[in-house]
Amino acid sequence: MSTSSFHRLSSSPDVFSRALSPEHRASLLALAHEADFPAGTRLFNQGGHAGRFWVLRSGNVGMDVHVPGRQAAVVETVGPGELVGWSWLFRPYTWHFGAEAMTPVRTDEFDAAAVRALMDADPALTSAIWHWVGQVLAHRLISAEIRLLDLYAPHGSGSRI
Repeated sequence: MSTSSFHRLSSSPDVFSRALSPEHRASLLALAHEADFPAGTRLFNQGGHAGRFWVLRSGNVGMDVHVPGRQAAVVETVGPGELVGWSWLFRPYTWHFGAEAMTPVRTDEFDAAAVRALMDADPALTSAIWHWVGQVLAHRLISAEIRLLDLYAPHGSGSRI
């Protein structure tokens, strides 16, 4: 892990930096390497093996779902400091969504098996990572609910969120 990687992510206001202690961030970032993707690159496809995950340094990634006979539908856009991919944490380690770089992106890429092995050796890190990913999932679920209300709620009904 480079000093700039640690400083960049540890000073970011994202959930990653709040959920993990400096020691746990350092342990996790020691497993990271930089990976850059041009706009239009598929990071992964729905149903594929979830063997990696990313924390965005810059750019935007669209999270999408396969729609038979149509182009994949983007259901969420994630940006700098955010987690791309959580299926690596849940057996059978299969992507529930797809992901495509909407702009050029720079990431810290993690090998999922290496991170799970690190988690097996450190229960406190395991708890922190589950807390981090849980916060990400909760935020994305609320975002999806708001989008659905925007699409399907009767006009003028407002949101109760």
